[in-house]
Amino acid sequence: MKKLSTKEILKQNLERTSPLRKNFILWLHDIRSLHNVGAAFRSADAFGIKELWLSGFTPTPPRPEITKTAIGAEENVEWKQIESPAEAAESLKSNGYRIIGLEQTTTSTLLHNFKLPSDKICLVLGNEVTGIGDEMIPHLDASVEIPQFGMKHSLNVSVAGGVALYAFFEKFTLRKES
Repeated sequence: MKKLSTKEILKQNLERTSPLRKNFILWLHDIRSLHNVGAAFRSADAFGIKELWLSGFTPTPPRPEITKTAIGAEENVEWKQIESPAEAAESLKSNGYRIIGLEQTTTSTLLHNFKLPSDKICLVLGNEVTGIGDEMIPHLDASVEIPQFGMKHSLNVSVAGGVALYAFFEKFTLRKES
């Protein structure tokens, strides 16, 4: 065994195609931390998602704090700022997307038990303290939550986003293989 060089890793990455490339959008709504936004860009790049949407008071590039955490991923990931979340949600739905919130709700499904309802998914992440706001909840088709077993009931939003992206990557990969 030997550690791969960064050139070898890049070559390997560019030879792969992510199942999230065509029909998966990550939507950050009311994220306050520029570092969390940068981490989301980095995860979006790593998992090869189609696009990253930023709405509410979520900061947008170019910002040094985003770049510091994203290490430049914001230049490789398609992104857009959403001015009207309600209009954007309706547009997604009319284009066949299912909007899934990463949130603990009365009807949320544990992430590992969630069955993909569609080949087009938009995953919404909410505020670090308050989660997905009440104005966004009615636009969700479903919600998923990460199972937790400790005394705390939440993860940092960028960590939770990375966990969820990996879970959706697995679900799309398994669907593609079957």
